[in-house]
Amino acid sequence: MAYVALYRKFRPQKFEDMVGQEYITKTLKNQLINSRVAHAYLFSGGRGSGKTTTAKILARAVNCLNPINGEPCNECEICKHALEGTLTDISEIDAASNNGVDNIRDIREEVEFIPTNAKYRVYIIDEVHMLSTGAFNALLKTLEEPPKHVIFILATTEPQKLPITILSRCQRFDFKRISIEDIVRRLKIICAESNIEIEESALKIIAKMSDGAMRDAISILERCISSGTDKVTEEQIKEIVGIPEIEYLLEVTESLVTNNAEKALMESEKVINAGKDLDVFIWELVKFVRDLVMLQVSTDLVIYKDEELAKMQDLLKKANKDKLLELIAELSKLQSDMKWATDKEVIFETGLIRLAYQKVLMQPMTNVIQEKANTAPQASAVVSAEDKVKQDVLTTLKESHKMIMHTILSNSDIQKVEDDLVHIIFSKTLDEMNKQYMQKDESKVLIKEVMKKVFGKDMRIKYVF
Repeated sequence: MAYVALYRKFRPQKFEDMVGQEYITKTLKNQLINSRVAHAYLFSGGRGSGKTTTAKILARAVNCLNPINGEPCNECEICKHALEGTLTDISEIDAASNNGVDNIRDIREEVEFIPTNAKYRVYIIDEVHMLSTGAFNALLKTLEEPPKHVIFILATTEPQKLPITILSRCQRFDFKRISIEDIVRRLKIICAESNIEIEESALKIIAKMSDGAMRDAISILERCISSGTDKVTEEQIKEIVGIPEIEYLLEVTESLVTNNAEKALMESEKVINAGKDLDVFIWELVKFVRDLVMLQVSTDLVIYKDEELAKMQDLLKKANKDKLLELIAELSKLQSDMKWATDKEVIFETGLIRLAYQKVLMQPMTNVIQEKANTAPQASAVVSAEDKVKQDVLTTLKESHKMIMHTILSNSDIQKVEDDLVHIIFSKTLDEMNKQYMQKDESKVLIKEVMKKVFGKDMRIKYVF
């Protein structure tokens, strides 16, 4: 008997089997029970969130000969043929490879004919945003006046790319990312039915790696059990998938928040020499720093052990929230740079070292102001008007969560030269990347908006490099 992949074997066959999309499945079942099925649906959401699976269940449910409370029976002749893929009245179309106007014109000709065996002719168009402009126009004509025996189910990961004329004619359902708890719960069922012994911590790691996609979680599980071991452990998963141990994440993050460039170089070399996938590592690093921020307000981080949480709490004593938020933004930029780099190791090493040095140069402005106040003659508790302006600008940026610009301006002088003119004098240490960022049109618009909030009127801005 041919081997069946886990994600196919355990693909939900009923609405009640769906994970994490209860609101959507409940609504669809009620429509079926009350015979209020729409002629066109749009299922949008991330990969592996259940869009296509739900579309297939809905296609069977509307045609089932013996539906049970809005669910397909999966036993009647129609359901069986649909499950086997031999029911001609249900068509699945991949818009990525069938995106031309001729493909949609073929559908327009087909819809005029009544279904061969089923009640409805159902068209499931996956990745519908890939259709050409001509194809969208052709589809629109069918959606405007669809025959009563036809139902369209459009699925996409990028609904913003669909014409508004298409969106307005569909009943839209947005599929959310599946939570770690829901993924773990489903994986436990799969493991129990497949006689797979697995550690609880291993399930949490898989759920985290899947990034909210149930299909990805099952695929990772299948990779792990393919090694032939009796029990799947956390260590095996980290080895197979390439997840860095938390010690690497802790040490690298500490080198960045403590401004230790030498340690950043040493730790980056350790990661490289250990053969870690650098794309995975930088992705994990961003998430780890994000989890540090989350740990400041909640200890409910299910993916970490108690001893790991204790080490993270110790690390938090060396970094404040603002610094961690800045670090997330900078690491995300490094992640993007590495994505297109031909030599990832060089970009990775130099990127971490630059971040470590950058934190030295970009000392939090509140400390700088305090130092000036402490050293100023006869003004230990007084801040100058110039510093007050600078502080107001930084505060406004922080409140707006514009941390990249906040970081850059923390190491710059902001001076009101005339009634409506402000000079921003950048440090000599400003690197080319940040210089280009400040010269972008959107950055200039942002800084003008901030200055208007601070001064209460439009200001002219001049950069001094």
